[in-house]
Amino acid sequence: MKLTGPFLFILATLMIDAIGVGIVFPIMPDLMDRVGAGSTAEGALWGGIMMAAYAAAMFLFGPIVGSLSDAYGRRPILIAALVTLTIDYVIMAMAEVYWLLLIGRVVAGMAGATYITATAYISDIAKPEERGASFGMIGAAFGIGFVLGPALGGVASGWHITAPFWIAAGLSALNVAFGVFILPESLKDHNRRPFGKRDLNPFGTIARAFLIPGLAIPLICIFVFEFANMVYPTLWAFWGREVFGWDGFTIGLTLSAYGILIAAVQAGILPLMTKRMGDFNTLVIATLAAVIGMVGFGVAGAIWAVVVFLPIAAFSDMAPPLMTAFAANRVGEDQQGLVQGVIASLSSVAAVAAPLAMTGVFERFVSGEGIYLPGAPFLIAAVLIVAIVPLILRLRGG
Repeated sequence: MKLTGPFLFILATLMIDAIGVGIVFPIMPDLMDRVGAGSTAEGALWGGIMMAAYAAAMFLFGPIVGSLSDAYGRRPILIAALVTLTIDYVIMAMAEVYWLLLIGRVVAGMAGATYITATAYISDIAKPEERGASFGMIGAAFGIGFVLGPALGGVASGWHITAPFWIAAGLSALNVAFGVFILPESLKDHNRRPFGKRDLNPFGTIARAFLIPGLAIPLICIFVFEFANMVYPTLWAFWGREVFGWDGFTIGLTLSAYGILIAAVQAGILPLMTKRMGDFNTLVIATLAAVIGMVGFGVAGAIWAVVVFLPIAAFSDMAPPLMTAFAANRVGEDQQGLVQGVIASLSSVAAVAAPLAMTGVFERFVSGEGIYLPGAPFLIAAVLIVAIVPLILRLRGG
């Protein structure tokens, strides 16, 4: 699709948000030390609980946020989410005890972040056949943000452990200002639907979405893939420290390299592949890359393996936007917010369970009792991807 002003603004907004998120990743082990979370293994577990709390809040409020945007428009909901994220980063910057960090994450999850409304916005302005590549551009924006975010976080943490949070708060505040003065509404009045009491029930909303013809399979695929893919944000810093002895700066550099690769794949390669091969064939390649990348990191013990498998893992990041496009193309224009909210909610369920499961597995295999295999969570993630291959194959022609 054409890079119109609103589309570019959404991408810029998501890029700044990704900077705000990625800026925190390199300091997670040190942050857990600051609030007294204990050893590296224990810190990973408490960090996983914090991520799970964020995801749990998003699960409860994600469908509500999506339905509200279907009823009242994307613009006001997006701005409200940005304001809440700004408040969240301020809370985290001031936190000196673990429970306050936990509250901050819950507040951010209640906002539904910006991804739900942003993807619904893209659905409004993109043609059905362009949605896969358009959602890929969202991934590219996040990739660019993760190039800048972790590197900036690694540098800023040298000034003070809270500096990355204050920078993230400032960037989110800029997002609010941009949204107020620049962002137009994308949802036409005739495509809006009333917001009712049943929209307040996330379980009922998710159940209704699964009853929409053809929607269940892409939703299941998204859920399982997101569960497996959570192994990267959940454990990358802890895995890198355990296997290679990386510090915050090195972790930031590797995450930035991954961001560069994601941006290149989703902004450059994904549109070309979908145009020449179609969404389905591109999804198959992305799925294969996911399995290879996860197995590679699961057995990696040398730096060269990281260099080899990081680009392959970046190719796997084509899968979520393509699965999202398959889901979006199965509903009407008045349900795009609902579907994106349900997708975010399912992803949140995965993000509640995955950090708990993955960090638990990590702790078990690095504790010194039994087999020592810090890459075990990556291997489990690969098995999960293989398990949904039959469902992915049923998306052909969708």
